[in-house]
Amino acid sequence: MDIVAIVPARGGSKRLPRKNVLPLAGKPLIQWTLDAAKESGAIDLIVVTSDDEEVLAIAEQNQVMAIRRPDYLSTDTATSVDAVIHALDALEAQNIVAKRVMLLQPTSPLRRAEDIRKAVKRMDDCGAASVISVCEMDHSPLWSNTLPEDGRMDDFIRPEVKEKRSQDLPLYYRLNGSIYLIATNMFRQNKSFFVTPCNSVVMEKGLSQDIDDKNDFLLAEFMLSSIVF
Repeated sequence: MDIVAIVPARGGSKRLPRKNVLPLAGKPLIQWTLDAAKESGAIDLIVVTSDDEEVLAIAEQNQVMAIRRPDYLSTDTATSVDAVIHALDALEAQNIVAKRVMLLQPTSPLRRAEDIRKAVKRMDDCGAASVISVCEMDHSPLWSNTLPEDGRMDDFIRPEVKEKRSQDLPLYYRLNGSIYLIATNMFRQNKSFFVTPCNSVVMEKGLSQDIDDKNDFLLAEFMLSSIVF
């Protein structure tokens, strides 16, 4: 098949316990990602990988594939790359092979189906090996720096930036953690989503909320109550 979407959703979370199943604007956090993936029409198979019974049950209720993740891939130090490789191995053991793999983290509930479609179209149009979602930064990194122990700011801002207005500075973008799309063979070879040629899909800043703690969760709930999805 062409595209398999992997949704990694382990049960543990220290900063926001049980976050993947917490009710957000009327449905579990992970449900927002599953709905967007299904609505996109761009994905051949959706796979949820988790060590958590409730998460796996939600996957089965949505009629998407559920893969039980082993304990060693369910710790705080386990990476998304490791989880995706395990899922791909489990699929290939069932003779399911995908040309491309997409990582959709459930902590990005404001991601829309159209964003997923745009990522696929970008890869198809430009022939990139990988496509990663980004959004415009709230504040230019040119106005930021480290601080010495004494707190002095004599050289905090470079001279050529000091007198410029924010609108005169170049636009900077950041990873928003929402969409990672890559050719499966390149992902396996490099064990990374950053494989050249790599291209971007730009998402709206307001839709790039990442759920890491309670404040993020409350902000996403406010956004979802204010936006028509």
